[in-house]
Amino acid sequence: MKVIISGGGTGGHIFPAVAIANAIRALAPETEILFIGATGRMEMEKVPAAGYEIIGLPVRGLIRPLWSPRNFGVLIDFLKSKSQVRKIIRDFRPDVAVGVGGYASAPTLNAATAEGIPCLIQEQNSYAGVTNKSLGTKAKIICVAYDGMDRFFPAERIIKTGNPVRQALLQNTSTPAEARVSFGLDPGRKTVLVIGGSLGARTVNESIAAGIRDFEKAGVQVLWQTGKLYADECLKRAQETDTQLVHPTPFIADMAMAYKAADVVISRAGASSISELCLLGKASVLVPSPNVAEDHQTKNARALSDRGAAVFVADADARQSLVPTALSLVNDAARIAGLETEILKLALPDSARIIAEKVIALAAKK
Repeated sequence: MKVIISGGGTGGHIFPAVAIANAIRALAPETEILFIGATGRMEMEKVPAAGYEIIGLPVRGLIRPLWSPRNFGVLIDFLKSKSQVRKIIRDFRPDVAVGVGGYASAPTLNAATAEGIPCLIQEQNSYAGVTNKSLGTKAKIICVAYDGMDRFFPAERIIKTGNPVRQALLQNTSTPAEARVSFGLDPGRKTVLVIGGSLGARTVNESIAAGIRDFEKAGVQVLWQTGKLYADECLKRAQETDTQLVHPTPFIADMAMAYKAADVVISRAGASSISELCLLGKASVLVPSPNVAEDHQTKNARALSDRGAAVFVADADARQSLVPTALSLVNDAARIAGLETEILKLALPDSARIIAEKVIALAAKK
């Protein structure tokens, strides 16, 4: 069996794609898997690191406003990508193609359907992305993580599978105390984990930086992933405050251990992050990024907060209310327990395996 998996651009697309590939390999070890991504994007580094071959296309996203003359160049690159991917498909001869969203998915799956290759798409968010919406009528199977996705896709093709997550997160057996010690933290102290993505989140970082003294007064320690763009600035603020409890770091390699260390997680509301929080049953304060297409992170976060499964703080309010909200929560054991109970109800385990089974079934039909 031969499978093409296409998409990327962010960890929210790449982690599910790699998880699906791993699950396919676990079920059908002889499968040949080829990734197709966008040149210069994160997948060109992360996918080979996971042990898979990837080919990059010159595809790019549309520029706002849509009537910008620069979109002529975007269109030319899309047509080049579509021509290039046709050749890849004819050379590789896949039995099935999988799209996870992101720039490369559109030319890849359009070309695959033109060649008669059955396609499956995986939509991570509660509000479908532009690429996946455009592919919805062509895909044989559409795997989703939220209810109500028939607003975007043909209902008869939708399967609710949830979002695949990094398996290492579910395999950590450390205690919270052991996890805290691994980061040089006090094993018995209440702990807040702050994550804003690998690049960081400006509003979240500025809010935490402004609240360092509040965490100190409350005796709450903070493991703070700043992202590489804001690392120097956040470290300087921590040093100026002479903090003993707030620990900034550009990047956390072992997220399984970081989640285990935390009583409360402060996070953006990307689909992968939310899926991880659901599966791990973590009490969380979600601060959706306003800088994403269709404001989909707000819709993701509201899908949880409206069910009492997370606390919602708008990005515009974060500088005033994020730290007080987090401190109130971390000191309320009953509320934490309630959030953990409700968010676990939203977890959909075995997503990667279920999607892999659908991929294999499509290939078998062909």
